[in-house]
Amino acid sequence: MKAPIALATGLLLLASSASWAEVYRHVDAQGNVTFSDEPMEGGQEVKVKPVTTITLPKPEAVRETRKLREEVEREGAAYESVSFAHPQDEQAFHSGSGDVSFEVRSTPGLKRGHKYEITLDGQPVGQSASGSVTVPNIDRGTHSAAVHIIDENGVQVKTGQPIRFTVHRPSAIN
Repeated sequence: MKAPIALATGLLLLASSASWAEVYRHVDAQGNVTFSDEPMEGGQEVKVKPVTTITLPKPEAVRETRKLREEVEREGAAYESVSFAHPQDEQAFHSGSGDVSFEVRSTPGLKRGHKYEITLDGQPVGQSASGSVTVPNIDRGTHSAAVHIIDENGVQVKTGQPIRFTVHRPSAIN
């Protein structure tokens, strides 16, 4: 019983040692370059970068991903639209504190377990089931905002048209 285990261990060590093999480079008097896995006189050891390997997902995982994607598409198709009621696209307004209140709506209304998610300049800033999100202390200037409907797992099922708006705030020097 010990002989097969020892044989298997030896084969594994032999197979793994091939991945640790060294490579040598030699240039002869005529300028011909030779590579070998055995040291040679005048040869230099070459550092070989590890080979990049890619592990493909198992077919079951691909099927599960496809099923989830189809489910998200079905949930998103249940909504005709999602959009901002306030602020409006290209609107400019004053906000001394920098607080901006977002009002969003969807047709039809949110399904159970779903929420609206607001992103500001590409970053999520708030979620709400009521359609109202206030984001404090937004810097002066022009910003972009987007609204998404997310399911109970946080997966976006519907995305509305993004808007741009400009916040005017008093500066410290005036």
